[in-house]
Amino acid sequence: MIQSLFILSPTGEVLIERHFRSTVTSRTVCDHFWTKASEGLNHHGGVSTASTAILGSNPFMLYDSVEPVMEVPDIGNDGDDANGGGTIYLFSILRDGLSYLAACPPCIGNQNNPSGGLGISPLLITEFLHKIADTFVIYFGDPADESAVKDNFSTAYQLLEEMVDYGWPLTTEPNALTDLIRPPTVMAKIHQAMTGGSSNILSEALPNGTVSNMPWRKAGV
Repeated sequence: MIQSLFILSPTGEVLIERHFRSTVTSRTVCDHFWTKASEGLNHHGGVSTASTAILGSNPFMLYDSVEPVMEVPDIGNDGDDANGGGTIYLFSILRDGLSYLAACPPCIGNQNNPSGGLGISPLLITEFLHKIADTFVIYFGDPADESAVKDNFSTAYQLLEEMVDYGWPLTTEPNALTDLIRPPTVMAKIHQAMTGGSSNILSEALPNGTVSNMPWRKAGV
């Protein structure tokens, strides 16, 4: 399961931080990731002119030096090893200049044994991170970059609340999510700025799609 989720800006700033379990993952995992990411010439800029000049017609060799799954020390917020010297698995993807990170603990019963395995499919976590990024594009527009996330912090956190249940992916279909959480509109932002309150982005009624065997299909179709 996912213990914590972080979204980093192109400069390594933590934009979104959400913990789904009782254990809080320290931001030191982001430091480990960013140290590795900074080694890549093009990690946050696509294929640059410099790399093209270096490698000629094949610039993709330097595109990304970050492993999709990293095993990093699990350091608690007090500076001590949270799991007695154990490690935590850090999944990452890069979308629109933002780094999406998912911190997953080792399999239950093997917290102090890094070789105990993850206990969940790595492809499931990676696909779910892409699903979050796709959802941000649907809600905030393309590209869903740093500016888009900063302009829609409350909506981003509400989406994560609905998409993850105690560390497990739950609601991921756009039809169900848009029924639960209204996409931000210009009028809603103007109302929020004028009143100083939060815009009403949550639906008051439970959407039919959440109790359907086919959640990707709109109600009545």
